[in-house]
Amino acid sequence: MTSRPLAVAALVLSAWPGGTAAAEEPTAREVAFHGYTKAVELKLGTARAVLCPQAGGRVLEFSAGGTDALWLDPAEKGWKPGAAGPITAGRFDYGPELTAPRHPKAWAGEWAAEVTPANTVKLTSPADDPGGVRLVREFRLVPHGGRVGLSCTQTMTNASKETREVCHWGRSFSPGGGVCVIPLGDRPSRFPSKYAMYEEGAVINVKAADENIRERDGFLEILAPPRKPKLGFDTYAGWLAYVMPNNTAFVKRFKTYPDRVYNEAAGLTLSVWYPTGPRIELEPIGPRERLRPGESASFTEDWWLVPHPFPKAGQRIDLKALADQVEKETAVTR
Repeated sequence: MTSRPLAVAALVLSAWPGGTAAAEEPTAREVAFHGYTKAVELKLGTARAVLCPQAGGRVLEFSAGGTDALWLDPAEKGWKPGAAGPITAGRFDYGPELTAPRHPKAWAGEWAAEVTPANTVKLTSPADDPGGVRLVREFRLVPHGGRVGLSCTQTMTNASKETREVCHWGRSFSPGGGVCVIPLGDRPSRFPSKYAMYEEGAVINVKAADENIRERDGFLEILAPPRKPKLGFDTYAGWLAYVMPNNTAFVKRFKTYPDRVYNEAAGLTLSVWYPTGPRIELEPIGPRERLRPGESASFTEDWWLVPHPFPKAGQRIDLKALADQVEKETAVTR
């Protein structure tokens, strides 16, 4: 596979529990996993990432010490080449959601895989995808502050003959049942509710009220599935935390750009899809990238797993303590 100029989307996962010796080197090998016969496993210390070139160029497992940040549909065990099926776990995409051309081969088709001598794994989307955007994702395990991270680089390259306007769109699934915490930051929201709720018929309600969404101490908390599952936010704080019932917080950090255009329909920097059921979708969104033919663009995410108590009945998350923990124990690496 030929390397391309890379746009960076770094994902970092902590070693769990404890860390790994800095002298250790990451390993990469082909494995069978959850019905896929050519998955690629990266390991360093207690951290493990399993990548999927056979269907959608994504992450099937992202764990440390046995704690997994992702939700993988059991139905994927029946995957067969060329057959339609669910695409779950550590997904990435590009938008805008309502206007980007369909790109079925990039979303669910077979990607090319390459393992470099440094045990970095590159996945490249099919060249003939009708969407006209070529994607490259690069994965490597990196030690950081006694923990182990997984760096993921996504490149969006305009492979068409026309100028395209696209944006990065994270679309990973995590297990449901947790509390999603979103800092509002120091810039005022355009939305009276501080969030937008997507109603029926593509109506975007910016004055919604829902008993499962609470504003407190400069944060929004999504306590359980709301009346409508798709929510959008225009916060520039650059992170969210999803506190899971296993006393672990899954933290995503990402850069925001207040002086740039965000080209999702409501100008979102972040979206959360929280339906009733087994999973939640956590979706950082990048700014508009206007790409002429052959041009590429970049966006960065950092993912972390940190220990954090799940609130018992009648209790609340200590939001200040959580924010302090995010500041001290996680970082934006690129």
